[in-house]
Amino acid sequence: MSLTVDLYWSFRSPYSYLATSRLAALARDFDVDIQVKIVAPLAVRDPEFFERSDPRWMIYTITDVARVAEMMGIPIGAPNPDPIVQDIATRAIAPEQPHIFRLLRLGVVAVERGKGLAFIDEVSRVIWGGQVKWNEGDHLKEAARRAGLDLDDMEAEVERDRERLDQVVERNEADQKQAGHWGVPLMVFNGEPFFGQDRIDCLQWRMQQHGLTKRS
Repeated sequence: MSLTVDLYWSFRSPYSYLATSRLAALARDFDVDIQVKIVAPLAVRDPEFFERSDPRWMIYTITDVARVAEMMGIPIGAPNPDPIVQDIATRAIAPEQPHIFRLLRLGVVAVERGKGLAFIDEVSRVIWGGQVKWNEGDHLKEAARRAGLDLDDMEAEVERDRERLDQVVERNEADQKQAGHWGVPLMVFNGEPFFGQDRIDCLQWRMQQHGLTKRS
């Protein structure tokens, strides 16, 4: 029987991006079902978080993300545009956010269509892989196509059902709190939380204790 992992994941998190290809490979090679739970980034859930944080936190994060990406051989670049509109100098979050809510809703639609992991893998590559203007042209459309989805059809569902999709994101965030951590990526297996892209090996080790097997 397949093992199940809940994955709490954010489109704005570079660490979520760095984890996704490894998790997709894990789901491809082993008998494990990774259930994607799309959550809003901290900038939406707690708009004052960045203003409260020590400025060194952001500097370190940028340095660390670039270092980890280089070590793992994963292309990375500053997203253009940032999924969250933010004043980098003051770290203040803008009241109007034209990108992130679209991404959140599309992510939920992809999950409900059984393509959540493939969709976040492809879309995060477009956002974080150094792609210029990921929100323009056919970049998202092609990413959705590679994941086995039709972006136009997904956008139509978002337009019809955005309130329900927002409620799904809110439920995911409530479940994440109950799971024992607030950060992303957060993997939860058998009620045990594993926070961070550097805990995937630990997660796999735990699953092996519970009979994780390779796909035939």
